[in-house]
Amino acid sequence: MRPEILDYAESLGYKVFESGAYNVNIIGVRSADHTANSFDDVIHCVFKDEDDEWVHKSWACTTEPGSYWLENPTNVNGTAILVPGQYRGVWKIDKHQGKYDALCQRNGTVKTYRDSNKDDIIDCDVESITEGYYGINIHKAGAHSTQVDRWSAGCQVFANADDFAEFMDICYKARDKWGNSFSYTLVPEEAKRVV
Repeated sequence: MRPEILDYAESLGYKVFESGAYNVNIIGVRSADHTANSFDDVIHCVFKDEDDEWVHKSWACTTEPGSYWLENPTNVNGTAILVPGQYRGVWKIDKHQGKYDALCQRNGTVKTYRDSNKDDIIDCDVESITEGYYGINIHKAGAHSTQVDRWSAGCQVFANADDFAEFMDICYKARDKWGNSFSYTLVPEEAKRVV
């Protein structure tokens, strides 16, 4: 049975990938609680296996920057916060900061809000949206991180390294079948009703 999270993404007008094994749907669900520094969001990975059966995995993450970067932005316009939407083919497996394999923004632009007031409150002002190559990667924090801190300056970050390893194993299989190009869809918390 097709997981309901795909129905939700489709209802928002986003493309859902259903044909073939490991044609992955990577969907981030951003919590309505925009408390900074917490791993209170979820990344879903939904795909069909070699037996044409649906597989639905989900893991704790953050889709927002940590307090450190909100208070100390490296960009003069403010810290990046990924704007919800679907970004087709924007990511590829590459080295995050030259260190380890992750999904890295290499193949296209993304839209970000820019939070510039240097407090630890997440601000998503539509007037601040910019588009470009910002290094908004999908990567991991520490082994079992409980606070975002410096782990995210706008990236989508897994709280748990083992969860991230499981995710990357799926991505390697997807790359082998479909090429090194990944789409990511970020949706608001309403999707949690189908988790």
